[in-house]
Amino acid sequence: MSVLIFILVIVALIVVHEFGHFVAAKWSGMRVDEFGLGYPPRAATVAKIGETEYTLNWLPFGGFVKIYGEDGGGTDPRAFSKRPRILQALVLVAGIAMNLVFAYVLITGALVMGTPRALSGNELAVARDMELVVANILPGSPAARAGLLPGDSILKAEDAQGRWSAADPKSFSAFVAGSNGDTIALEVKRDGKAQAVSATPAEGIVPNDPSRYALGVEVATVGVVSLPLGAAIVQGASLTWGATKLTATGLWHFFYSIFTLTANFSQVAGPIGIAGAVGTASAQGLGDLLSLMAIISINLALINLIPIPALDGGRLLFVIIESIIRRPIKPSFAHALNAVGFVFLVLLMVVVTAHDIFRIIG
Repeated sequence: MSVLIFILVIVALIVVHEFGHFVAAKWSGMRVDEFGLGYPPRAATVAKIGETEYTLNWLPFGGFVKIYGEDGGGTDPRAFSKRPRILQALVLVAGIAMNLVFAYVLITGALVMGTPRALSGNELAVARDMELVVANILPGSPAARAGLLPGDSILKAEDAQGRWSAADPKSFSAFVAGSNGDTIALEVKRDGKAQAVSATPAEGIVPNDPSRYALGVEVATVGVVSLPLGAAIVQGASLTWGATKLTATGLWHFFYSIFTLTANFSQVAGPIGIAGAVGTASAQGLGDLLSLMAIISINLALINLIPIPALDGGRLLFVIIESIIRRPIKPSFAHALNAVGFVFLVLLMVVVTAHDIFRIIG
C-alpha cells in the first residue's frame, strides 16, 4: 500500500508540474500536441480536443506535455522555438510556479484537516488526539539512561505511590517529583508501538530546584487542531513561504557542497527514502500526508529552477542567453549540454539511492 501511495503522490506532483507548462503553452498560443498521464509506450488515447491528444501511457510514474518545436525544430509559427522568448520563459517557469501553488493548496488543506503539533494553552480545549510527547532529553539524565528518545509519546506512568495518565506536562512533572526517587514504570509509544520503559528519578536535575526529583526530560502536549478556512489560507501562505525559503537555502548548500566535494549524502533522501516517508505520513493521517506532499512539491519546484541542462532552469538559462546574443543556440550544442546534465542527474540519483539502501540495511 505504501508503494501505491508513493506512486500516486509522485504522479500527482509531476502531473501538476506538467499541467503548468500545458496551461501556459496554450495561453501563449503554442501548439500542444499531447498531454500524457504516465510515460510511453502509449496505452490509450482518451480524447483529442482540437490539436491536442490526451493519452494514458504504460509507465505510471508521472506525466508529460509535448509542445511542438520545444527541441528547437519546427516551421509552424506556433512552435515553441518560434514564439517570443518572453513566452518561452513563461512556459518554462509555469511548471515551477504550479508546484509552488499546489504546495500552498496542500498546506492550507492540511491546516484545515489538522496535523499533530505542539499546542499552546488556549488550544487544549479544542484539540483532539492529544499526547504527551518527549521533546528533549538531558544527556546523562535518568531519562537518557532509561532509553527514552525524543518523539516518544508517554501514555502512562506508575510508581509505588499511584498512577498517572494524561497529556499535561505540569501534571506529569508533579507526578515524577512526588515519586521520592522510586522507579517509575512508563508506557511509551514509539513508531506506533507501545513498549515499557523503567526510569528512576533523581535529585539535582533541575538547576533552580536541586532537591526536586526529575527525569531530565522536556515534554510537550501534542495534538491535532483544525483551523477555520480563512485562518488556514492566511497561515498557509506564511508557512509555504517559510518552507520555500528553508528549502532554497538547503538546496543551495547541498549543491554548493557537491561542487566543493564536501557533500553529505546521508542527509538527503532519494526515491526509497521518500517512499518510506510517504508511507509513514500516510499512516499518521491525511493531514500529515498533505504536508509531506507540499514539501516534496516545493523541492520539485526549486530543483527544476536550478540552471542545470535537462532541467527547466537549464532551458530557461538557454532562453536568457539567446535573448542576450539575439540568435538561437545551436541545437547540437544544446543537446550535448542537456546530455551532460542528464548524466549528472542520473549519477546524483544513483548515489542518493545507494545511501537510502545503506541506511536501510545498515
